[in-house]
Amino acid sequence: MRRAGRVAAETLAFIGSRIRPGISTAEIDRWVREDTARRGGRPSQLGYKGFPAAVCTSRNEVVCHGIPSDKVVLAPGDIVNVDVTTNLDGYHGDTSATFVVGEASADAKRLVDVARRCRDAGISVVREGARLGDIGAAIEELAKKEGVSIVTELGGHGIGRRMHADPHVAHTGKRGAGARLKAGMGITIEPMVNLGRAEVRFLDDGWTVVTADGSLSAQWEHTVVVTREGYEIMTLLES
Repeated sequence: MRRAGRVAAETLAFIGSRIRPGISTAEIDRWVREDTARRGGRPSQLGYKGFPAAVCTSRNEVVCHGIPSDKVVLAPGDIVNVDVTTNLDGYHGDTSATFVVGEASADAKRLVDVARRCRDAGISVVREGARLGDIGAAIEELAKKEGVSIVTELGGHGIGRRMHADPHVAHTGKRGAGARLKAGMGITIEPMVNLGRAEVRFLDDGWTVVTADGSLSAQWEHTVVVTREGYEIMTLLES
């Protein structure tokens, strides 16, 4: 899990260094395929339940599962989430970041920052014996304080030898509710944070999810393993 997570994080950082106005999300997909192969892994998302790409690229009002396309070209002021999952020797590392393209609005930059802090707030309460509801509550409390909304229809998930497994990790919840976390569990924490309302729409392509009101959405994700003392983040880049 550490190795798979590190490779996924390295690929995400490589992509982040190339994000700029004028590139298409299809180029991001090609770069992910090439970089993942270079590091000895393969993209977990490619072909998963028929998904046609190696990475999800979700721009502006796209909440998640955006399909890379030559027709989607990044412009100054956009925000784009890049979601990389790498299979290395049968284990999966899943991570994402939202990048600001060029100079964006104050609202866009603030949303990206709040989304990152919501992820970190959820991670901070992970420990053996804590409950899934503790994660959602920590995220929801920060979001309410910052005046943004959290998508409820989608959440994190178990991860390890399978990319998606139980349990479902909701990003809203009540402290003390839900299943208890156990040492050794692998989960993703990946709140989807909207500038407007929490409601979303699922597009006809079967994958793309967008905000119902057309507002911006941002997301950050780490793969985390529960430990007796707390947690270990699998998708942190080594300094």
